[in-house]
Amino acid sequence: MLEQVFQNQIAIDFTVPFILLLLVVLEAVLSADNAIALASIAQGLEDRAMQRRALNIGLIAAYFLRIALILTATWVIKFWQFEVLGALYLLWLSWKYFSSGGNSQDNSKGFRFASLWQAIPMIAVTDLAFSLDSVTTAIAVADQTWLILAGGTIGVIALRFMAGLFIRWIEEYDNLEDAGYIAVAVVGARLMMKALAPAYVPPEWLMIVAIALIFIWGFSRRTASETSASD
Repeated sequence: MLEQVFQNQIAIDFTVPFILLLLVVLEAVLSADNAIALASIAQGLEDRAMQRRALNIGLIAAYFLRIALILTATWVIKFWQFEVLGALYLLWLSWKYFSSGGNSQDNSKGFRFASLWQAIPMIAVTDLAFSLDSVTTAIAVADQTWLILAGGTIGVIALRFMAGLFIRWIEEYDNLEDAGYIAVAVVGARLMMKALAPAYVPPEWLMIVAIALIFIWGFSRRTASETSASD
Protein backbone atom coordinates (compact mmCIF):
# COMPACT_ATOMS: atom_id res chain seq x y z
CA MET A 1 0.00 0.00 0.00
CA LEU A 2 2.76 2.44 0.97
CA GLU A 3 4.72 1.46 -2.13
CA GLN A 4 1.71 2.21 -4.34
CA VAL A 5 1.20 5.61 -2.68
CA PHE A 6 4.91 6.40 -3.10
CA GLN A 7 4.82 5.43 -6.79
CA ASN A 8 1.71 7.57 -7.35
CA GLN A 9 3.41 10.51 -5.63
CA ILE A 10 6.48 10.17 -7.88
CA ALA A 11 4.20 10.01 -10.92
CA ILE A 12 2.42 13.19 -9.80
CA ASP A 13 5.71 14.95 -9.06
CA PHE A 14 7.03 14.28 -12.56
CA THR A 15 3.75 14.66 -14.48
CA VAL A 16 2.49 17.95 -13.04
CA PRO A 17 5.55 20.10 -13.97
CA PHE A 18 5.63 18.54 -17.44
CA ILE A 19 1.94 19.26 -18.11
CA LEU A 20 2.31 22.78 -16.71
CA LEU A 21 5.34 23.40 -18.96
CA LEU A 22 3.41 22.01 -21.94
CA LEU A 23 0.46 24.32 -21.20
CA VAL A 24 2.78 27.33 -20.96
CA VAL A 25 4.50 26.42 -24.26
CA LEU A 26 1.11 25.97 -25.94
CA GLU A 27 0.01 29.37 -24.61
CA ALA A 28 3.18 31.01 -25.92
CA VAL A 29 3.00 29.36 -29.36
CA LEU A 30 -0.71 30.03 -29.81
CA SER A 31 -0.52 33.60 -28.47
CA ALA A 32 1.76 35.30 -31.01
CA ASP A 33 -1.17 36.39 -33.18
CA ASN A 34 -3.09 37.38 -30.04
CA ALA A 35 -0.15 39.46 -28.81
CA ILE A 36 0.24 41.36 -32.07
CA ALA A 37 -3.50 42.08 -32.20
CA LEU A 38 -3.38 43.47 -28.65
CA ALA A 39 -0.25 45.47 -29.48
CA SER A 40 -1.95 46.94 -32.55
CA ILE A 41 -5.05 47.85 -30.53
CA ALA A 42 -2.91 49.50 -27.86
CA GLN A 43 -1.13 51.49 -30.57
CA GLY A 44 -4.46 53.16 -31.27
CA LEU A 45 -3.53 55.37 -28.32
CA GLU A 46 -0.99 58.06 -29.16
CA ASP A 47 0.88 58.15 -25.86
CA ARG A 48 3.28 55.30 -24.98
CA ALA A 49 2.41 55.50 -21.30
CA MET A 50 -1.29 55.14 -22.15
CA GLN A 51 -0.49 52.16 -24.38
CA ARG A 52 1.25 50.39 -21.50
CA ARG A 53 -1.57 51.28 -19.13
CA ALA A 54 -4.20 50.01 -21.57
CA LEU A 55 -2.36 46.69 -21.90
CA ASN A 56 -1.97 46.36 -18.13
CA ILE A 57 -5.60 47.11 -17.27
CA GLY A 58 -6.98 45.34 -20.34
CA LEU A 59 -5.08 42.14 -19.58
CA ILE A 60 -6.12 42.21 -15.93
CA ALA A 61 -9.74 42.29 -17.14
CA ALA A 62 -8.88 39.62 -19.72
CA TYR A 63 -7.38 37.43 -16.98
CA PHE A 64 -10.62 37.39 -15.01
CA LEU A 65 -12.56 36.67 -18.20
CA ARG A 66 -10.19 33.76 -18.87
CA ILE A 67 -10.74 32.37 -15.38
CA ALA A 68 -14.50 32.58 -15.89
CA LEU A 69 -14.12 30.82 -19.25
CA ILE A 70 -11.93 28.06 -17.77
CA LEU A 71 -14.30 27.46 -14.85
CA THR A 72 -17.28 27.23 -17.19
CA ALA A 73 -15.42 25.57 -20.07
CA THR A 74 -17.16 22.20 -19.80
CA TRP A 75 -20.45 24.08 -20.19
CA VAL A 76 -19.27 26.57 -22.83
CA ILE A 77 -17.91 23.91 -25.21
CA LYS A 78 -21.38 22.37 -25.43
CA PHE A 79 -22.62 25.46 -27.27
CA TRP A 80 -21.09 26.00 -30.72
CA GLN A 81 -22.65 29.47 -30.78
CA PHE A 82 -19.89 30.79 -28.49
CA GLU A 83 -17.23 29.71 -30.98
CA VAL A 84 -19.20 31.28 -33.85
CA LEU A 85 -19.39 34.58 -31.96
CA GLY A 86 -15.65 34.43 -31.22
CA ALA A 87 -14.87 33.60 -34.85
CA LEU A 88 -17.07 36.44 -36.15
CA TYR A 89 -15.35 38.88 -33.79
CA LEU A 90 -11.85 37.84 -34.93
CA LEU A 91 -12.85 38.00 -38.60
CA TRP A 92 -14.40 41.43 -38.00
CA LEU A 93 -11.21 42.56 -36.25
CA SER A 94 -9.13 41.57 -39.27
CA TRP A 95 -11.60 43.10 -41.74
CA LYS A 96 -11.76 46.33 -39.72
CA TYR A 97 -7.98 46.62 -39.79
CA PHE A 98 -7.55 46.00 -43.52
CA SER A 99 -10.55 48.14 -44.50
CA SER A 100 -9.30 51.16 -42.54
CA GLY A 101 -7.92 53.71 -44.94
CA GLY A 102 -5.10 54.88 -42.68
CA ASN A 103 -4.82 58.15 -40.85
CA SER A 104 -3.89 61.41 -42.46
CA GLN A 105 -0.54 61.69 -40.67
CA ASP A 106 1.30 58.50 -41.63
CA ASN A 107 -1.21 56.59 -43.79
CA SER A 108 -1.03 53.64 -41.40
CA LYS A 109 -3.91 51.23 -40.90
CA GLY A 110 -5.28 50.27 -37.53
CA PHE A 111 -7.54 51.39 -34.71
CA ARG A 112 -7.61 54.87 -33.23
CA PHE A 113 -8.99 55.70 -29.77
CA ALA A 114 -9.81 59.04 -28.21
CA SER A 115 -9.44 57.73 -24.65
CA LEU A 116 -7.89 54.92 -22.64
CA TRP A 117 -11.26 53.42 -21.74
CA GLN A 118 -12.16 52.84 -25.37
CA ALA A 119 -9.15 50.59 -25.87
CA ILE A 120 -9.35 48.57 -22.63
CA PRO A 121 -12.65 46.69 -23.35
CA MET A 122 -11.43 45.86 -26.86
CA ILE A 123 -8.19 44.38 -25.48
CA ALA A 124 -10.12 42.25 -22.97
CA VAL A 125 -12.69 41.00 -25.51
CA THR A 126 -10.00 40.24 -28.11
CA ASP A 127 -8.10 38.06 -25.63
CA LEU A 128 -11.35 36.30 -24.69
CA ALA A 129 -12.08 35.51 -28.35
CA PHE A 130 -8.63 33.96 -28.76
CA SER A 131 -9.06 32.07 -25.47
CA LEU A 132 -12.07 30.17 -26.84
CA ASP A 133 -9.63 28.12 -28.91
CA SER A 134 -6.67 27.95 -26.52
CA VAL A 135 -8.78 26.88 -23.51
CA THR A 136 -10.23 23.91 -25.37
CA THR A 137 -6.67 22.95 -26.34
CA ALA A 138 -5.62 23.20 -22.68
CA ILE A 139 -8.55 21.00 -21.61
CA ALA A 140 -7.40 18.35 -24.08
CA VAL A 141 -3.93 18.37 -22.48
CA ALA A 142 -4.88 18.51 -18.79
CA ASP A 143 -8.00 17.48 -16.92
CA GLN A 144 -7.13 19.32 -13.69
CA THR A 145 -8.69 22.77 -13.45
CA TRP A 146 -5.94 24.21 -11.24
CA LEU A 147 -3.31 23.24 -13.82
CA ILE A 148 -5.25 24.96 -16.60
CA LEU A 149 -5.66 28.03 -14.38
CA ALA A 150 -1.93 28.06 -13.62
CA GLY A 151 -1.07 27.73 -17.32
CA GLY A 152 -3.54 30.49 -18.18
CA THR A 153 -2.08 32.78 -15.50
CA ILE A 154 1.46 32.35 -16.79
CA GLY A 155 0.13 32.70 -20.34
CA VAL A 156 -1.43 36.12 -19.60
CA ILE A 157 1.80 37.33 -17.99
CA ALA A 158 3.78 36.15 -21.03
CA LEU A 159 1.20 37.75 -23.31
CA ARG A 160 1.75 41.13 -21.63
CA PHE A 161 5.49 41.01 -22.31
CA MET A 162 4.98 39.72 -25.87
CA ALA A 163 2.50 42.52 -26.63
CA GLY A 164 5.00 45.06 -25.30
CA LEU A 165 7.66 43.68 -27.64
CA PHE A 166 5.31 43.69 -30.61
CA ILE A 167 4.46 47.37 -30.06
CA ARG A 168 8.13 48.12 -30.73
CA TRP A 169 8.51 45.56 -33.53
CA ILE A 170 5.46 46.85 -35.42
CA GLU A 171 7.34 50.11 -35.86
CA GLU A 172 10.50 48.29 -37.02
CA TYR A 173 9.02 45.89 -39.60
CA ASP A 174 6.77 46.98 -42.46
CA ASN A 175 4.79 43.76 -42.86
CA LEU A 176 4.47 42.67 -39.26
CA GLU A 177 1.14 44.29 -38.39
CA ASP A 178 -0.40 43.01 -41.64
CA ALA A 179 0.97 39.54 -40.88
CA GLY A 180 -0.60 39.64 -37.43
CA TYR A 181 -4.05 40.41 -38.78
CA ILE A 182 -3.75 37.77 -41.50
CA ALA A 183 -3.02 35.31 -38.66
CA VAL A 184 -6.04 36.67 -36.75
CA ALA A 185 -8.22 35.96 -39.81
CA VAL A 186 -6.77 32.43 -40.08
CA VAL A 187 -7.55 31.74 -36.40
CA GLY A 188 -11.05 33.16 -36.85
CA ALA A 189 -11.67 30.99 -39.91
CA ARG A 190 -10.45 27.89 -38.06
CA LEU A 191 -12.67 28.68 -35.08
CA MET A 192 -15.65 29.06 -37.42
CA MET A 193 -14.89 25.71 -39.07
CA LYS A 194 -14.50 24.12 -35.65
CA ALA A 195 -18.02 25.24 -34.75
CA LEU A 196 -19.79 24.60 -38.05
CA ALA A 197 -17.74 21.94 -39.87
CA PRO A 198 -15.50 20.15 -37.34
CA ALA A 199 -14.64 17.36 -39.80
CA TYR A 200 -12.74 19.87 -41.95
CA VAL A 201 -10.80 21.63 -39.19
CA PRO A 202 -7.06 21.63 -40.02
CA PRO A 203 -4.82 20.01 -37.39
CA GLU A 204 -3.11 22.14 -34.75
CA TRP A 205 0.38 21.50 -36.18
CA LEU A 206 -0.69 22.79 -39.59
CA MET A 207 -2.04 25.97 -37.99
CA ILE A 208 1.24 26.49 -36.13
CA VAL A 209 3.24 26.03 -39.34
CA ALA A 210 0.96 28.40 -41.28
CA ILE A 211 1.14 31.11 -38.62
CA ALA A 212 4.93 30.67 -38.35
CA LEU A 213 5.26 31.21 -42.13
CA ILE A 214 3.02 34.29 -41.93
CA PHE A 215 5.21 35.75 -39.19
CA ILE A 216 8.41 34.94 -41.09
CA TRP A 217 7.00 37.10 -43.88
CA GLY A 218 6.02 39.71 -41.29
CA PHE A 219 9.62 40.00 -40.10
CA SER A 220 11.07 39.89 -43.62
CA ARG A 221 11.36 43.64 -44.25
CA ARG A 222 12.48 46.42 -41.96
CA THR A 223 11.11 49.92 -42.27
CA ALA A 224 13.15 52.36 -44.35
CA SER A 225 14.10 54.45 -41.30
CA GLU A 226 15.31 51.36 -39.41
CA THR A 227 17.34 50.17 -42.42
CA SER A 228 19.04 53.53 -42.84
CA ALA A 229 19.72 53.76 -39.11
CA SER A 230 21.42 50.34 -39.12
CA ASP A 231 23.52 51.37 -42.15
